[in-house]
Amino acid sequence: MNGSPYILSENNSVTVVMLKVLAALIPGVIAQVWFFGPGILVSLSLCALFAIGFEAFILLMRGIPLKPFLSDGSVLLTACLLALAMPTLAPWWLYLVGVFFAVVVAKHLYGGLGQNLFNPAMVGYAALIVSFPVYMTQWAAPVGVAHVTPNLWEAFDLVFAGGGSISPDAYTSATVLDTWKTQVRQGLGAAEILGQPIFGRAGGRGQEIVALMYLGGGLLLVSNRLATWHIPFAFLAGIAATAGVLHLVEPARHAGPLFHLLSGGAMLGAFFIATDPVTAASTPLGKLIYAGLAGFLTVIIRAYGGYPDGVAFAVLLMNVAVPFIDAYTQPRVFGHKHGGKRGKP
Repeated sequence: MNGSPYILSENNSVTVVMLKVLAALIPGVIAQVWFFGPGILVSLSLCALFAIGFEAFILLMRGIPLKPFLSDGSVLLTACLLALAMPTLAPWWLYLVGVFFAVVVAKHLYGGLGQNLFNPAMVGYAALIVSFPVYMTQWAAPVGVAHVTPNLWEAFDLVFAGGGSISPDAYTSATVLDTWKTQVRQGLGAAEILGQPIFGRAGGRGQEIVALMYLGGGLLLVSNRLATWHIPFAFLAGIAATAGVLHLVEPARHAGPLFHLLSGGAMLGAFFIATDPVTAASTPLGKLIYAGLAGFLTVIIRAYGGYPDGVAFAVLLMNVAVPFIDAYTQPRVFGHKHGGKRGKP
């Protein structure tokens, strides 16, 4: 029987797509290990193990077969995105709590894969930063800035046993976004703030390269049609435009567009978080509106909110608006005046 290819090729199965997205994260992870030490490998491993454990337990409780859901890679991607959004070398139980909120609360309480309203990884991150703000601000300092850069064994020791004689002050520091926000409030100008060792040429020292690696991996996904250009473009454009306007109005208080694009979770958010097909807008115009407003909110939260990086909260806020955006941006149905609605021909 000839007709449209309604059945997708196996090359586009959920498992294959998830594996390709995970592969696109690898350059950024390698850069993070190089510039911030191997602690991220511990974070990724723990989040992956906890996520698989929670997923298996909930599936058993719901009477759902394990194999198709554990092997599709979706829960592993959620775990990796959460780990990359969290500080490395945090206590092991912090990863456990974050994964619980991501997998059990944000995913399975809404019905499982494809039913969740909010991005699971960002729900886990938001729950942690609201509940445990001190732990969520202790980020690994860049190599060369830190007094000590723990090796892999020391990283395991820090996560599970607290590190013994190694003080957190020796290997952690605030992020450049947190440093900027704090010191602007103390009355320091941009020149004084950017002159500190933790800052690089345009953003955070080392973080700039990490961001560019995520940019490269994301562009690879777009070129392979695993994601459309609409959301990454609009998200980054929203960040750049908002930061540019604020910087022009008050340059001593607000950093420029490059700083915001190459610091924090901007690139990771643009290509790997905001593009989640379940929680993002689905129409072409809707994607532009959704992502553009998410980029705008990211900078507004960074500049005026109580948290240094606004990506997670911006995406979650726009997740709420997705049904409304999709409803009013449906393309016009042929033969009708209004998109998605019956109208007079």
